[in-house]
Amino acid sequence: MSDFTVSSEAQAFSLQEREALYKAIFARRDIRSQFLSKPVAEDSLQRILDAAHHAPSVGFMQPWDFILVRSDAKRQAIKEGFDAANARSAEQFSGERRRHYQRLKLEGIVEAPLGICVTCDPSRTGPVVLGRTIKPEMDNYSAVCAVQNLWLAARAEGLGVGWVSILDDEVLRETLGIPEQIRIIAYLCLGRVSAFSDIPELERKGWLPRRPLELAVHEDGWQATQQQQTEQLLAEYLHEKGYE
Repeated sequence: MSDFTVSSEAQAFSLQEREALYKAIFARRDIRSQFLSKPVAEDSLQRILDAAHHAPSVGFMQPWDFILVRSDAKRQAIKEGFDAANARSAEQFSGERRRHYQRLKLEGIVEAPLGICVTCDPSRTGPVVLGRTIKPEMDNYSAVCAVQNLWLAARAEGLGVGWVSILDDEVLRETLGIPEQIRIIAYLCLGRVSAFSDIPELERKGWLPRRPLELAVHEDGWQATQQQQTEQLLAEYLHEKGYE
């Protein structure tokens, strides 16, 4: 007997359901400076974590874990780690680009009431995993899918998420007691926000424009002209902003 049954659930979503899905996708933002101190409601948090836990995973290995960081002291330690990494990062830019970088607020670690560290356990189901035999990094990608599910679910709950990537793994390992064999995928800030911007913050603040979709779509193979057009548009934009 088949495991599949024919039902209305097998059909496309209704118009209202589709609009809600796309609304969450297009309204998702990387939040840095709009967090409110109000705690995240536990029922919302559980729904968000459940959505993350239902992400696709290679070989159905479900390699992720979610460390909830509520402690003020731990979030302050992580913030200090960010500050050190951010100062090093600024040195990799020059001129006006560096000054622009230094004006940006790139995290909300202590402002957000909750941090979530997402990890990946590469040994969760043993050394040989269906689907990971040729591309061993697929477990990392699975954990990233969990991050995306979490992010979209949070937006649907009216919560903001900020992904802090300017952070050394060792800071998180030491602060949160993460074993060496466990990979660190993301540190996320989660909380209520005062507002969601209509466009991404880095686009709004003139760091980079959105790349046109047509330059990202290739038919039946790689087309160098798209890449050349992207590079030309980027060069023109940076020149216009005074970055050399």
